[in-house]
Amino acid sequence: MADKTFAGLSYDAALQKYADTVAGVCVMRLQNWADAEDCFQNTFIKLFQKSPDFQSETHLKAWLIRVAINECRNYIAKNRRFLSLEHLEREPATREPTVWRENESDVSWALMRLEPKYREVLYLHYCEQYKVNEIADILGKSPNTVKTLLRRGRDKLKKMYGGDMDESSEL
Repeated sequence: MADKTFAGLSYDAALQKYADTVAGVCVMRLQNWADAEDCFQNTFIKLFQKSPDFQSETHLKAWLIRVAINECRNYIAKNRRFLSLEHLEREPATREPTVWRENESDVSWALMRLEPKYREVLYLHYCEQYKVNEIADILGKSPNTVKTLLRRGRDKLKKMYGGDMDESSEL
């Protein structure tokens, strides 16, 4: 396994290159650093264990994002029926976490307030620079659904910011 490569990258190089991407997907999805770390680790463990063959680095990146999203979904489903004391003591869900309020010029705080379906597509489009068709493939949705989610997500962000944001605006 020591000489196994993933689209020409060693395991360590793949981990280093895509760590921020996978971490971003997990944090945006779970809104909790500890849970995101678990899903992050599981994503890279699956890469190591399954050792899939990739056609390109783009294919590797898309695979890692897809696995990270699935890991987060599985984590949420598995833990849905448990109610922790932390959850009871937390601020209302409509308020953004303190860590995201520190720099409101960074759109991360606003993305964290959106519903996951909007947060995912906006994050993939603006932060990871994926095109609509690529997002549709990653999320298993139709391109028209992705376009609708992007439009509605932008509208929600407009309301939060109180400004104008068009399709070409960068987050």
